[in-house]
Amino acid sequence: MGDRLVVVGQGYVGLPLAMRAIEAGFHVVGIDVDEWRVKRLAAGESCVGDVPDGVLAAALGSGRYRVSTDYADAEGFDVCVISVPTPLRDGVPDLRHIGSAGQSIAPLLRPGVTVILESTTYPGTSEEYLRPLLEDGSGLRTPEDFHLGYSPERIDPGNTRWRLDNTPKVVSGIDAVSLEHVKAFYSRIVREVVPVSSLRVAELCKLLENTFRHVNVALVNELAIFARQLGIDVWEAVDAASTKPFGFMRFTPGPGVGGHCLPIDPSYLSWKVKRSLGHNFRFVELANDINDHMPEHVVHRLGLALNQRYRSIRGSRFLLLGLSYKKNAGDCRESPAIEVAKALCKLGAEVRAADPHVDDFLLPVGIELVEPTGEELARADAVVVLTDHDRFDYDLVQRSSEFVFDTRNRCRGPNVERL
Repeated sequence: MGDRLVVVGQGYVGLPLAMRAIEAGFHVVGIDVDEWRVKRLAAGESCVGDVPDGVLAAALGSGRYRVSTDYADAEGFDVCVISVPTPLRDGVPDLRHIGSAGQSIAPLLRPGVTVILESTTYPGTSEEYLRPLLEDGSGLRTPEDFHLGYSPERIDPGNTRWRLDNTPKVVSGIDAVSLEHVKAFYSRIVREVVPVSSLRVAELCKLLENTFRHVNVALVNELAIFARQLGIDVWEAVDAASTKPFGFMRFTPGPGVGGHCLPIDPSYLSWKVKRSLGHNFRFVELANDINDHMPEHVVHRLGLALNQRYRSIRGSRFLLLGLSYKKNAGDCRESPAIEVAKALCKLGAEVRAADPHVDDFLLPVGIELVEPTGEELARADAVVVLTDHDRFDYDLVQRSSEFVFDTRNRCRGPNVERL
């Protein structure tokens, strides 16, 4: 296997892969259709929190990393990894980005190259959707002429313990020879590869991982609602249950789910089951319903709490702590915190937000990004902890705030109410 790699998509999955491949000795071309992102990367400015500017600068300085919007710059590659977004559109999987990448890379295929899809999608996508695009655009056939594989991404933004290199990588191929080529590539990138028997198994594996989390988060979210009505501290119950060394895995409540996975990926599986088998995936649909309504529940709880203080949401000043979908990351995609912010604005609240990881241009209209100083905290009628970034000073939050509504269990005190 040669060392010329092209990575299509230079976002939270593709850019860390490109940087790790540079470390492993590959010559990498990163392709992205976002001109703004490409300009930033070419200037040494990372757009991904897990890739520091220094790492990007070192990659550019090595002469073995180029970033471009032009697929012609990828000509001559040995391995191509496609890591592009797969959103939902009106509840239906949107494969436009995979389709565009497949059609664009197909004319560059040569006998013996390996193409690997990493984008999360429903079982059958690699073989039934991507394969024909590659074959029709190249005149080649797989597995006879080129190798085709699927390997689900397992990037967890902001996680400093489990990184790309030390997280086991599930790999698959359209045949045994393709699998060996996919294994050989990733064995240079990660410490452990986990081969499975087919593309569909690998595709389902990714959806299973995210559906498992989605369903269990929905379980504790609904439990939090009922536990409060029963007069029980759900956080204490979760802490107690977590002491069991077997048969229990800890999940905690929150304002909803967000990001690139949980609000979207289980719906891919539900859609595939409905389309292929004619059945509803009831667990996924129930989890969607519970998690989708958690921002609404947070706003309802805020209204009740303010009412007890002889105030209403309309006209009140809110300071929201955290807008990204998870702690210590800047990704706002599908973030429940954004939904809470929008709902409060719609109800006539004055909303400010603090988030050290989020750029202000990502904020909804009408929301001002501020520093969570003691003065700013004191001026708010309600401070709402939505994303529990470690960089927040929670002692200061508790001391300076008149009232704190905490959806993440980071604050204590008589002026704190928890989800």
